[in-house]
Formats: sequence, structure tokens, C-alpha cells
Amino acid sequence: MYYKEIAGVKVSAQGMGNMRLPTVDGQESRIDREKAREIIDYAMAHGITYYDTAYRYHGGESERFIGEALKKYPRESFYLASKFPGHMMVKKEGGAVGFTSGLAGWPDSTVAGVFEEQLQKCRVDYFDFYLLHNVSEKSLTIYDDAELGVVDFVKKQKELGRIRHLGFSSHASSAATIDDFLTRHEGVFDFVQIQLNYLDWKLQDAKGKYEVIAKHGLKVVVMEGVRGGRLAKLPDEQAAKLEAARPGDSPARWALRWLQGLPQVAVVLSGMSTLEQIRENVETFAAPEPLSEAENALIAEVADSMLDWVPCTGCRYCTEGCPMELEIPKIISAYNGVKNGDFMARYDLDTADAAIDPRRCVGCGACASICPQGIAIPDIMAEFPEMLTRPPRR
Repeated sequence: MYYKEIAGVKVSAQGMGNMRLPTVDGQESRIDREKAREIIDYAMAHGITYYDTAYRYHGGESERFIGEALKKYPRESFYLASKFPGHMMVKKEGGAVGFTSGLAGWPDSTVAGVFEEQLQKCRVDYFDFYLLHNVSEKSLTIYDDAELGVVDFVKKQKELGRIRHLGFSSHASSAATIDDFLTRHEGVFDFVQIQLNYLDWKLQDAKGKYEVIAKHGLKVVVMEGVRGGRLAKLPDEQAAKLEAARPGDSPARWALRWLQGLPQVAVVLSGMSTLEQIRENVETFAAPEPLSEAENALIAEVADSMLDWVPCTGCRYCTEGCPMELEIPKIISAYNGVKNGDFMARYDLDTADAAIDPRRCVGCGACASICPQGIAIPDIMAEFPEMLTRPPRR
């Protein structure tokens, strides 16, 4: 494992994301603790020092699990990052903050109440890295509210030593949003976490966002480096091109090596849900091996051929507010597969489980309003059944 500097601290270039831990029977809030602990133990044994979680991951269970899993290790042997869930909140009377009504089961709380709960769940006295979660056009009403004082609160916690390094994550649609926020809070933040991969370099202007962060002299923490696994399982045509250029290297390894060529990137998070995944990633980050000029040209060609895909990362924000309890990421994954003719070509609506039947969508738009990728999900749900009646692509 090689290490890079962020905010004056040396951290593992590979970070452990805890949003996609193995689960029991596919139930998001039921982490398979035995399998997940094996992954964390492997990470610790192989030099991974950066562990990322958040208040909402795994229905609120991720923080609790990572607190349990890391408790047996010396506190100074790992760096723990979590996030304040302002993107889930609305302002209520009396200055209190409540979780949005569309996210059933989340309690009302205050800014301080959430932070104290997080420390307790993670079984720590301080966070090494703490982020405002998803600073974007939709969440600025919370993060910029002077009465709520979210930024002032986290700054105070940093002064008290309960936060060592302060940052924010962002799925903002515009690089200008990130630039404006950093400018208004110049000197407050130590790093920024963004969705960054070779497909989103163009598709979501990750290039512009990366350059804005670099302009402010900050390091980047990467999320969705393999797009929730989408870049680990490429269509046959694209996968064959990469295999021919570098036999034996997986598409995931190509995606991670592409990130190694970006100098402002300090940590690449990966939500590793199996031992096989973490073993491969640890090998990839044993030493930096960025893509060559020819390999970069090839990966750009692969990206250009995929730019008509729906950019779902499987983050599952959309599922929390769906009144029909649809497994929206699974439906979009099938949609992308049918669209590209490489898998799920025999997707049968009449035998599909109710949770993956797009015809059950009522078009309420709750999913689209919370989607970090800005996907017009109801439109996908309406188009998919009609698409299945077309002849398959060859």
C-alpha cells in the first residue's frame, strides 16, 4: 500500500468505503457483520488506514458497524471519516432541523444531536475527517442558513479537537457551485470529496470540479471511482478492448489506475463488498502505476462509447422515498443492459419481482428530487417497458 498526503496527514491511497458492505438477503440495513468484519480486518492488515462512512449509509447501520469493527484496533492506527447529513434535512420551527418527511423512519434531530449520535455510534471521541454530506444546489438552503449555523458548528468542533480535518462531499451539478462554496468559506475546508471516474470526467464535468478544487489548493477524496461497480463490469466490446491492451487486468483495475494519474487525488474510496474485491484493490494500490499516454487514449475512447448510459451509481438515495418500494438502481441497471444489448436482454416484466417492475412506478418524482446524479427516473420507468418490445441490439 502506498500513501499520500491530505491536510498534512499521510493516509492510504486506497480508502475503505462503507456504503456497500455485504448484507443479509440483500436487505440494506442488515449488514452481514461476519463477512464485513473479514473485509475490515483484511484492510487493516494490508495497510488501509482511511475508513469512510456516513449517517445514512446502510439505513443508519454503517456508522454503528464500523465503530464495532474498528474498536479492537488502536485509535491511532486508522483515520475515520463520517458526514453530517444536511442534504437529508429541512428547517423546522424553532431552529431545529428535521429529516425530510420523504425519508420515513429517520428521527428529527438538531445539528448537535446528530453529531453526538455519530460519535457514539462510531465509538470514538473525535473524527479524523468530517464532511458536510453532499453540498449541492439542493442542500445549500441548509448549509448556508445562518440561524442553523451548520458551518459554524463544525468549525467549533474542529477548534475543540472533536474534528481533526474538515471537508465536504458534493454531487453538485455545476463546478461553479463548489467554487462558490469554497470561496465563501475560504480557509475552512481541508479537502473535498467528489464523484470522479473516467466516465464522469465528461459526463458530469468531474474534470471541471477537480480543477476548481485544485485551484483552491485542496486535495480530492474520490467516491464512485468505479461508478458503484459499473466500470468493473463493462459491456463485452469495451471490456475486450481493455483486455487486448493489457491481458489479465480487470476493468476495475483500469479505472483505479486512471485515478492514480491525477495528482490532486489523495484517497480513492472503494465500497468493497467481498474479499475478492479488496484483494484486487490492495494489489492495485501496492504501488502507483498510472495509465500511460496510450492507455489514457484508449480509456477515453471507451468512455466516449458509453456516454449514452444512464449515470446511476447505485447509491440508493432514490429508494428511501419510493412509495412503491421499487429497487430503482436494479431497474436502471437492467435498463442500461438492455439498452446496450449485453445483459438482461430477456428481462421479462410478467415474471419480474414486484420490486423490479418499472410499470409499478406512479411517477411521483420523489426519487428524481433526491437523486445526486439528476436522473429523470420516472422517464426511465416509463420508457423501459416500451424498450423491451423492441428487437435486441446486435
